[in-house]
Amino acid sequence: MAEEDDARIRILQSLRGKICEAKNLGPVSGPNRQRDLCTFCTISLDQEEVFRTKVFDKSVSPFYGEDFYFEIPRPFQCLSFYVYAKSVFQRDLPVGKVSIRKDDLCKYSGKEHWFSLHPVDPNSEVQGKVHLEMRLNEVITENGSLGQHLVVRSDQKKTKVKKKTSNPQFEETFFFEVTRSSSYSKKSHFQVEEEDIEKLEIKVDLWNNENLAQDVFLGETRVPVKILRNDHIHKAWYLLQPKGNGSKSKSDDLGSLRLKLTYIEDTVLPSACYTPLCNLLLKSPDVKPISASAAHILGDICRERYEAVLPMVRLLLHHNRFVPFVSAVAALELDNTQEANTIFRGNSLATRCIDDMMKIVGKNYLAVTLKPVIDEICDSNKACEIDPNKLKEGDNVEVNKENLQVYVQKVFSSITQSSSSCPPLMCDVFRSLRHLACKRFPGDPHVQYSAVSSFVFLRFFAVAVLSPHSFQLRSHHPDPEISRTLTLISKTIQTLGSWGSLSKKLSSFKETYMYDFFKSFQEDKCIEKVKKFLDEISSNVSKESSGLEDAVVLKEGEVQKRAQGRKRLGKRNFKKRWLRVTNRELSYHKHKGKEALCTISVKNIQAVEKLDESAFNRKNMFQVVHSEKPLYVQAGNCVEASEWLEVLGQVTRCNEGRLATFHPSNYTSGSWQCCKSQSNSAPGCKPCTTTMLANLQLDIDCDRETERIFSFLSSNDTKLQNMEDACASMAVYQGPQREQEEYSKFTIQEPKETFQTLKQLRNIMEELQRQHNIRNDTAAQYGSLDNPIVGKTS
Repeated sequence: MAEEDDARIRILQSLRGKICEAKNLGPVSGPNRQRDLCTFCTISLDQEEVFRTKVFDKSVSPFYGEDFYFEIPRPFQCLSFYVYAKSVFQRDLPVGKVSIRKDDLCKYSGKEHWFSLHPVDPNSEVQGKVHLEMRLNEVITENGSLGQHLVVRSDQKKTKVKKKTSNPQFEETFFFEVTRSSSYSKKSHFQVEEEDIEKLEIKVDLWNNENLAQDVFLGETRVPVKILRNDHIHKAWYLLQPKGNGSKSKSDDLGSLRLKLTYIEDTVLPSACYTPLCNLLLKSPDVKPISASAAHILGDICRERYEAVLPMVRLLLHHNRFVPFVSAVAALELDNTQEANTIFRGNSLATRCIDDMMKIVGKNYLAVTLKPVIDEICDSNKACEIDPNKLKEGDNVEVNKENLQVYVQKVFSSITQSSSSCPPLMCDVFRSLRHLACKRFPGDPHVQYSAVSSFVFLRFFAVAVLSPHSFQLRSHHPDPEISRTLTLISKTIQTLGSWGSLSKKLSSFKETYMYDFFKSFQEDKCIEKVKKFLDEISSNVSKESSGLEDAVVLKEGEVQKRAQGRKRLGKRNFKKRWLRVTNRELSYHKHKGKEALCTISVKNIQAVEKLDESAFNRKNMFQVVHSEKPLYVQAGNCVEASEWLEVLGQVTRCNEGRLATFHPSNYTSGSWQCCKSQSNSAPGCKPCTTTMLANLQLDIDCDRETERIFSFLSSNDTKLQNMEDACASMAVYQGPQREQEEYSKFTIQEPKETFQTLKQLRNIMEELQRQHNIRNDTAAQYGSLDNPIVGKTS
């Protein structure tokens, strides 16, 4: 089993992006008037909705501003964005859609594009796949003549009753005679003439047979007969296609949608393939100078690719090598910093690394510190505008100023009283930065604070206040009014944070209304609080935990929960419930904010696993096994199911009572449906998902991160070569250094040391590429060019 796991290749997909805005949305059917259009957007993998924005009120050109990121847990053919309008009866009416085939996503990666909306045609809304088995046979008819027959056989799982299932199994065979030219006279084994079957195809339609209404079209697939060979059985999964292969008819202008998309597909090889590259990167903190290390070289050649640093940060965090590396690159940056008041203000490798580290390590810290007050601000939605030019009619600027001051004080107090919650790793980094800054500018008493506040206030708390949805503090982008309030709070927090580290006065504020607002704060007291907070999170004294960890909400949302069925004659059905998981307990509620109907301690959870679709004939189900009966839950879509499994798996992975095996189906009619064991307490028939030790760093998939690094290095191969040439030239040529624009883009302190690292990188990359090529050599069988096969062929 271990050998199989070690040899397996994983295809991992993720999607990141932003639904920016719509423009000139067209007419919708129904009683809505155009000026009263309330719209929202959804994202679908094929026809399964996986993301939804909030409703935007009364605009034909709404600004959504919704960021999204999710791992894609299954194969898909098409990514679609739908725009819906709310009718007067609160029905969702489709305005239009943007559909992008998976193969075309790379064309739009990383940049914003305007897409025209197309009509939502029921005959084009298809999903699923069909398995076909086909072959050409030579047969002798009753009159002795030769002919050919085509055998078509469907092979999908389904019970004998085909009602109420999305996985029908037909197991039916059909024979079709293939005509040929009458002049053919050969009596032995023969090949069908190409011109005879050039235009023939097998077309398979799937329909939903409605009892009280017209049949509903589910999709079709067409297979050209010419791909078949004599006596060769062709078995393949075919994606279902829209009717007429999705041809689009002309329609009225429905408007357009601006999107930013980044689709990533990683082919992750077995762990052993990445060991050389991983080891070379992990040696980086020990390389002198740090600019000659593999990790620094990656950051150097990918300066314009901000996302290239993230996998490196994750890898260093996992192996506990982050602090020495970032200390070294911070020291290098400080050597090139001439003025103390510009310390860590640029977009350097050091600042990018620390930004990413804080987002990973400080996620729960933000939730504990800011989420309660951010929720209060967003839910109460009090007017806080203090700019005279932006006041609405009837607004009282003094009342607004008072509202804003209350909010700022709450946020400021939450931050400055949160030092005991600051993750130890962040404290280690801040302590190192403080020490390096004092060493570089020994005569400046403020630099020890500005080195830390430039990160924790400007790049962490202020950014999270400004954009809470990006830090998972809110599920959606806030309304424009709330967003403006958060902007004012964020600006204030930045300034209050800098008071303790800089000698600026109120006169430095450009806006008059901000100058007047800041008069309401007691500067000396704020400075004292900021300095005390910065001292606590960057001191050499280790913090003592109170032993009582605050409950942090890790995930919550609406699900379908199967009733426990404790009554003998009770109906075992599914009901909507609000599921909530913290680092302490799992609970479900009738509605959000209501008292818990049931609470399960995280420590008592024995397994969290997927449930077979056949168990309740429902997709996206998982089970939580604990001391009582299993809790069966259906998530809203495949992405939600994957996220629930990941969160629950991580928070319970070190429980002492975890099971080694589980039942992937349910117990009904006196036996487990998966293994037919009749004992309700029988051990599971399938191994549980492998878990890891409880350590934040171990939540990271190192193989995937190393593959991402390999991908970035490969895409910048020309820069690597230029850097290598620059090192060779600098090491060999002893005269005055030549001015070459390409060379000046790199940080090369020791050309010989850097050259050696580059040679090692190139050798490792060549071997990794060879491993990829070996595994890509296996020829994939395709059903046709228009209908690519999904899944394994038999």
